[in-house]
Amino acid sequence: MVLPTLFSLWVSLNSWAGAGPMTWVGFKNYRNMFADPTFRTAFANTLWIVLGVGVGVFVIAFGLTLLLHDMVGRRWVRAVVFFPSLVPGIVVSILWGYLFNPDGLINSALGDAGIHTPPAWLSQDNLFKTILVGMMWLSSGTYTVIFMAAVDRIPPELYEAAAIDGARPLQRFRHITLPMMSDVVAVCAVLWCVGALKTFEFLLTFSASAGGLPPRNIWNFAMYSYASAFGQQGAAEFGVASAAGVVVLFFTGLLAILARRVTRGDQNTY
Repeated sequence: MVLPTLFSLWVSLNSWAGAGPMTWVGFKNYRNMFADPTFRTAFANTLWIVLGVGVGVFVIAFGLTLLLHDMVGRRWVRAVVFFPSLVPGIVVSILWGYLFNPDGLINSALGDAGIHTPPAWLSQDNLFKTILVGMMWLSSGTYTVIFMAAVDRIPPELYEAAAIDGARPLQRFRHITLPMMSDVVAVCAVLWCVGALKTFEFLLTFSASAGGLPPRNIWNFAMYSYASAFGQQGAAEFGVASAAGVVVLFFTGLLAILARRVTRGDQNTY
């Protein structure tokens, strides 16, 4: 792991087409990358995926955990909620595209409900928002199952004592569930940050043509790096692609540290 990382760092300081000799350029690849409007768009989109989708996923997971905690048959419901996570992401993204097609199931359902002029879900203005919702739906089940497993470790006597004292479900969740599962939330936050920065196939599926690239306004770090190395226009720039990878590595470490600090709590005993 160390050697590939060092090699990527070295390549990022050179101009290289993937074969042949390298040409030392220093930090020119980084300067060109940060000056590229497409990279700035990819940076903003990556933040939306990490923070925007991440907050939505955790809110949904916490909400489902609270809702399913005392539900009869919650094991069956847990399996249903987890099912989307078992399907490969590229399959879900293809399905998502079909659902939001102009003649897809979503528009058909809206038409039956009396809405005959639905938004153009896959247009340039709405495509990235549609993708964010799909990513949120795809990931929520995984974290719901993890949170529910963490809740199962909490002694039921704590909830019984709180109920006797008159605590409401939200109060029990705030003062018992959250503190007792803080270590699990911290690990999940780190896993989400690492996974979100590497999001790729969900975006690539929405390419305009087979073998092509999706619109630039939905690119993230991973897509920018891929396009730099294997783009269809111009020579391959493995130096720029490696520079983007180094930036991803830096942000992965930074977000992992921040996630651990934000969710850090005292060690809980059961």
